[in-house]
Amino acid sequence: MSPAEMICHFFLLVFVSLFVSQCHGGCAEVDSLTEAVAGGGFLLGCISCKRREEVPAQASVDWHFKPVGEEEFRHIFHYDHPSADILHEDFSDRLEWYGTQNSDIQTGAIFIHNVTFNDTGTYRCSFHRTIFLPLSNEHITVEKEVELSVVAAANRELTGVISEIMMYVLIVVLQLWLIVVLVYCYKKISDEHEAREAHKALKGQAV
Repeated sequence: MSPAEMICHFFLLVFVSLFVSQCHGGCAEVDSLTEAVAGGGFLLGCISCKRREEVPAQASVDWHFKPVGEEEFRHIFHYDHPSADILHEDFSDRLEWYGTQNSDIQTGAIFIHNVTFNDTGTYRCSFHRTIFLPLSNEHITVEKEVELSVVAAANRELTGVISEIMMYVLIVVLQLWLIVVLVYCYKKISDEHEAREAHKALKGQAV
């Protein structure tokens, strides 16, 4: 394989890996948003990825809430597939499970309907996971917290908007650059192949 072919092969792998990662996204532990608008809905995100996707496991998820000015957490929600239970009257009929729809839970998100200013505070998400291993099962507990503030109207900071726009621009530019490189590599390999064929033809005529 010529140097040009090796370089092109490398860029082809990069391009395919980016494309596959977008089409078949694996588990990624993205932080939850932290600002909700009163009267609207809000998704409380909580993700806990397994270290090895191929290992079978099952999990349950609990959500606790500590209002501003209080010291103790309240147990407000429990999910153990397929049961979803709202456990505190302040959230009655306002919580909905938006997480993984099977027992091998990696996304433990819940959606709050009709957000009020009283929902401001600290939310704690707890994963209780059992990993089924050949010799013995492993039990793991993962806890994450979200500091939620409730505002009267949405207030996106300019820097956040700019950074989000720049991220998408960068992704588009990178993909266009990869396409240009692949086209160049294809042309380079094609030219080399034609040159080899021409050289063989000349040698054949000489013989």
